[in-house]
Amino acid sequence: MTRDYTSLLDLLLQDLDQAESFFKPTHYWQTCSQRLIEDLSANGLDQFRAQPAPLTHFVPTYTFNALAGQRERLAEIGSDLRTAMPEHPKMQAALDRFLEGAEQAEADYRVYRSNDREAAPYLAAVNESTVGAPVGQFEFDARRYSRSMLNYLLGLCFVKSCVGEFSVRTVLEIGGGFGTLGEILLSDTRNETCYIDIDIPPTSIYSTYYLSEVLGSDRVFDYLQATEALADSQELDINGIRETCDAAVLPPWLLPKLRGTIDLFVNFISFQEMEPDIVEHYLSEVARLEPTYVLLRNLSEGKEIAQTEGQLGVLEPTRAADYDEFLPQYEIVATDASVFGYRTVDGFHSELRLYRQRR
Repeated sequence: MTRDYTSLLDLLLQDLDQAESFFKPTHYWQTCSQRLIEDLSANGLDQFRAQPAPLTHFVPTYTFNALAGQRERLAEIGSDLRTAMPEHPKMQAALDRFLEGAEQAEADYRVYRSNDREAAPYLAAVNESTVGAPVGQFEFDARRYSRSMLNYLLGLCFVKSCVGEFSVRTVLEIGGGFGTLGEILLSDTRNETCYIDIDIPPTSIYSTYYLSEVLGSDRVFDYLQATEALADSQELDINGIRETCDAAVLPPWLLPKLRGTIDLFVNFISFQEMEPDIVEHYLSEVARLEPTYVLLRNLSEGKEIAQTEGQLGVLEPTRAADYDEFLPQYEIVATDASVFGYRTVDGFHSELRLYRQRR
């Protein structure tokens, strides 16, 4: 099956206008979305993991964020530093690894490898695709990893360290970036995973493209297929999606249409870019699907507040304690920001939070 991504994006943007306000881009993403639409129009999808707009907004690297999309500027800084340093091969090599983020990437890789176990979900078969021409992808033990992939591997190992083996037969994610979690879980057939990514356009176009290239188009259920299914029914049955595909990428306004139950719900990063009432609304829809576990990775202190209309930031931050309030049917199992999460120099710490359904 060949997809027309331009037509698919046009349809999504058209229907987005009619969607309930809770499911539209928040203040933070209104600016980001426009930049990504412009980038798609100018550059297409083939090399999206090397383009400035995706690198700035949803394709994380180990390079300092402000320079992630400015490869020429990063090269200039490296050149200036080399000129100021003694011409010692080992020192020069260490500088290159620092600027590329290889040291931090290898540190995360070591935490993942030392904490993974031969139990579900099975993670050892992972070898990241080169779809999208990624920058900031590293090879360890003859396998490829980016920051996106190592972030998710650390998160899954965090859950394993807390509860041991757990089922990932049906996994729902909101704000899945370009689909890395689906790539990880579907890399080993023993996981028996059906992965559903809920995301706003245009980001959902990138994940539809990426997962289709990695898994095969026929294995990915997209928005067009969903609208066709909804023409005959007012519901989207999760088991029905599982029977026909391994992954699905759907817009937020179809979340209320989903019926069934899930094993695991995941949100990495994007809830911190939403206001609390939006997050609460999403989590009420998630709770309806009765996940056994909820795994979050977001800034415990909340995202910075935007001071002007066009500035990236939120109108009101969502903080760690808010999730406890928004998930009354769940109990907190553990939190972490120092081993599997990430403690930042500016005091806005990327914290993992694991919840379990109350019995």
